[in-house]
Amino acid sequence: MPTYATPEEEWGAFLGGTHPHLQDKSPLRFIPSNPRCKLCSAPFGRPGAFVLRRYGYSPWEKNPRICGRCFKNIGATAKMCPISEDDPGVNGAEVELTMLFADVRGSSKLARQMPTREFTQLMNRFYSVSKDVLVQADAIIEKFVGDAVVALFLPFMTGPGHAQRGVDAAEALLLATGHGAGEPWVPLGAGVHTGTAFVGIVGSKSSSDFTALGDPVNIAAHLASQAAAGEILVTDATAEAAGMTHDALERRHVSLKGHPVDALVLPVGRPAEGQPAR
Repeated sequence: MPTYATPEEEWGAFLGGTHPHLQDKSPLRFIPSNPRCKLCSAPFGRPGAFVLRRYGYSPWEKNPRICGRCFKNIGATAKMCPISEDDPGVNGAEVELTMLFADVRGSSKLARQMPTREFTQLMNRFYSVSKDVLVQADAIIEKFVGDAVVALFLPFMTGPGHAQRGVDAAEALLLATGHGAGEPWVPLGAGVHTGTAFVGIVGSKSSSDFTALGDPVNIAAHLASQAAAGEILVTDATAEAAGMTHDALERRHVSLKGHPVDALVLPVGRPAEGQPAR
């Protein structure tokens, strides 16, 4: 087994999908029953879950396909630097990932036009559908904030094809909200960007969260803010990583708070001219 000089290196191997513990056959796989944590094989179904849940082996809210113990208490999958009360240490690393931001376009106008209860029901439906789509795509749901959802596609969950998984999830999310098939039940725009950011657990022991930090996160967020309803804007970095044919896609020059970016516009529900259907 390789020896890691720093917690950052071990986190990097874990998040990047190369840590040997990710290939270990956990003894928890012998405890019934399915479904299970994708990382440590802890059972989520009874009777195994009845015993293990009290130790933290329960579905993680950011992706219920893995257990909360694998991140909140680390050591369930890899022996890394845990959060301590005196020194939180460094619980993360810089890693390449793909980020998806999607938000409801014109949500303020919708809130003014609709009764409060109806608008709340609409947003709850959006959150529920988004969660189903993103969990199916093996994304980490970083957060729901206001009228938006933020998702991270990391190699330890998706393998090296995280860019394609992010693009596919964005398209699936727009299709699930009715785009590409007539009038959508909620107007949604999305941005997808691939880059290297810090990913890990930040904050104190009493208030910590698993998140991504850095300029690539800001690029993805601002890109989504420029997408019209029914549009997915992706950067060249994502397109190249996903093996897309640039010439078959519309190119749009956008300024993201003074940072100019060339974005590609993906069609939803139909292939671009010269681009095979996926």
